[in-house]
Amino acid sequence: MKTIRVVHYLNQFFGQLGGEEMANLPPRVVDGPVGFGVTLKSISGGRVEIMRTVICGDNYAAENTGELAKKVLRWVSEASPGLFIAGPAFGAGRYGIAAGTLCKEVRGKLGIPAVTAMHPVNPGAAIAGPEVFVVEAKDTAQDLKRVLPLMLGIGTRLIDGLPIGSPGEEGYLPRGVRVNVRVSERGSTRAVRMLLKKLAGELFETELPMPTYDRVLPAAPVRDLVKAAIAIGTEGGIVPRGNPDRIEAHNASKWCRYDIASLDGLEKGDYEVAHGGFDPVPANDDPDRVLPLDAARALEREGRFRKLHDWYPVTVGNVTAVRSAERYGRQMGEALAAEGVEGVILTST
Repeated sequence: MKTIRVVHYLNQFFGQLGGEEMANLPPRVVDGPVGFGVTLKSISGGRVEIMRTVICGDNYAAENTGELAKKVLRWVSEASPGLFIAGPAFGAGRYGIAAGTLCKEVRGKLGIPAVTAMHPVNPGAAIAGPEVFVVEAKDTAQDLKRVLPLMLGIGTRLIDGLPIGSPGEEGYLPRGVRVNVRVSERGSTRAVRMLLKKLAGELFETELPMPTYDRVLPAAPVRDLVKAAIAIGTEGGIVPRGNPDRIEAHNASKWCRYDIASLDGLEKGDYEVAHGGFDPVPANDDPDRVLPLDAARALEREGRFRKLHDWYPVTVGNVTAVRSAERYGRQMGEALAAEGVEGVILTST
């Protein structure tokens, strides 16, 4: 079978150039495979040949997405590959944004099939668009051995013009694309069969899954806002410079609290984003965009409420387990209530 020429995109960590200290690394291109790019060739039985590997720091990619895309499009065009692969990015938001953007650009502007992989809540998954296959991955690189063959399988079938099954069959995220298929039973018969199973309490699989949402009871209203002590908090990962308590960029293992008693706003350079699921540039430029201390102080001065609490709680909601988030919220609420807080303005991203 014909060898498939591939260009592979990696961030600085998986490109073996360093960790967070190299996150501002500008994009560079090297000939041949790097890191698990070597594994891709091996598991393909030698059919895949990675011609070029593009490596870029996560911060640089997030802050210069347009410039990165232009360079990558040029490098990909020069290599004339049959397939573009990005990642896997798992739960890393900045990496995912770059991977999703580049796959969309390469597929849309060069007409080259593109495949990536990431956690379903990674913002890059939505950016990639319906023309890109995004393999569903867990939030850490421990899922690498399972994900790589899935990416490779979809990529080779795209090149060979072979059919690709449903998301449930193939392990990729739904793309919002409906495909007509021929089946032995008409729709009404299938619908009645599902209804009978549902009425009998038996398991069945719907052909049109609908989103399900948890029921969350609302908190009791603040009785008298003018006389109330109010706190602000966020799951957007706004932390003092250097992230002193090392809140994780995703799947946070903790929440923290920081003193704002003497502050009227959060100054650029004194606070930064620890969250790995959104573009950090606007928030790093003005941290009040995520944790609106400046606006809260203005309302306090206007007498809209009695007092702003002296500290704010913070965690990171990106790929954080629901049970962990529930626990953090309960702990935050109990700590604030114990200090006389009657209401919380909690911001999300």
